[in-house]
Amino acid sequence: MGEIAEIWRHPIKSHGREKIARVDLQAGATMPWDRVWAVAHTNAKTDGTKWAPCANFARGSQRPGLMGAYAKVDEISGRVTLTHKDMSELDVNPDTEGQKLIDWSNALAPNDLPKAAKIIKVPGRGSTDTDFSSVSIGNLATHRSIEQKLGHKISHLRWRINFWIEGLPAWEEFELVGKTLKIGSAEISIRERIERCKATMANPDTGVRDVDTLSVLRDWGHQDMGVYGYVSKGGTISTADIVEVF
Repeated sequence: MGEIAEIWRHPIKSHGREKIARVDLQAGATMPWDRVWAVAHTNAKTDGTKWAPCANFARGSQRPGLMGAYAKVDEISGRVTLTHKDMSELDVNPDTEGQKLIDWSNALAPNDLPKAAKIIKVPGRGSTDTDFSSVSIGNLATHRSIEQKLGHKISHLRWRINFWIEGLPAWEEFELVGKTLKIGSAEISIRERIERCKATMANPDTGVRDVDTLSVLRDWGHQDMGVYGYVSKGGTISTADIVEVF
């Protein structure tokens, strides 16, 4: 039915993205090194001991500048390197050098918003936008359908997807809800569609809002793009792996 075209992870929630060639998934877990850390703001109502909704964190929907960041994680040391066209490169261990990350994040935030204040690391899972341990899956044909309606190209990175599939008809991913995908040696049970927010309006090259993606999606009668899944069987997924549905 298609194949994996790209794999992305986001080590720090809303602060950069990294393209990888393969990933080893564990059943019931979020994607390794994806949203491991999150930057809580001064109004956050979480202490990091358990999952909390995205409203507690500095994120692209309120801070579009963050959408322009790239990240690279060193899996041995746990250090993350953040790059952004408007910022100096930051090499940081979020566990021990949290203030450096907080200062970097605040430099990209509008002055009228609550400031970044604390680094959150939820035990045993990433801080995904779902209360269950999820991975996200997108369809490149759907992205191209959105581009066609807009009349020009936009980067697919604004959707912040983990696994991009090539070879599906546009919007076919919504028909996968309730089904299971076998990819490589892993299996992912698709649970729900992803409702989108203002973060997707920002250009991932510039961090500037330049497209009203939400209005475009509402032309189809919804505000959704991509689907969330749950890793029902652990295994390895690599770029170019075939996607099977059952």
